[in-house]
Amino acid sequence: MAARFALFDLGGVLLDWSPARLYSKIFSDAAERERFLTEVCTLDWHLAHDKGVSFAENAAALIAKYPQYDDQIRAWGGRWAEMFDGYIHGTDRLIEMLHGRATPLYSLSNMPAEIWPMMLDMFPVLKRFRHVTVSGQIGLVKPDPAIFHYTLAKMGDPAPDEVLFIDDVARNIATADALGYRTHLFRDAASLETALVREGLI
Repeated sequence: MAARFALFDLGGVLLDWSPARLYSKIFSDAAERERFLTEVCTLDWHLAHDKGVSFAENAAALIAKYPQYDDQIRAWGGRWAEMFDGYIHGTDRLIEMLHGRATPLYSLSNMPAEIWPMMLDMFPVLKRFRHVTVSGQIGLVKPDPAIFHYTLAKMGDPAPDEVLFIDDVARNIATADALGYRTHLFRDAASLETALVREGLI
């Protein structure tokens, strides 16, 4: 049985997102930048944004702990767009191919709610998806199975084994596997294209 639906993660699969890209502009010293990203504005701290906490609220708590980094912490939300460098090479082309074949395209992304309108303006390919589950809008994040169930309902409740889920994070893939989805652990567009051909989607 082949897949009928394609369900994409965004950051690291379609969108080239890296906080270090922004903070390399802010910190001239690479060691200080690395310390900041591993001890202050960490990905664990950022997860609160993905769960629906505003940039302002999350920054305030961190600034109280690290007042010397006030401006740098606020830059996470204020200069969010500078963390991106377009699309992951080749993945946008695959989205267009799938769209051209009228493949039902959906997305499931851990992402802050407040920047989503800006993301749609920055990346027109995002408008190819019939629905995007933005974690910050619903207060659920991957790899919680609940966000997969929520997304499946938004897709019209197909059987999980009709859905190819594409993500670059192994723990998210593991959850999807356990729920019966077809899966592809993303590494590059070429291997994804092979998987899409194998699944009969392109």
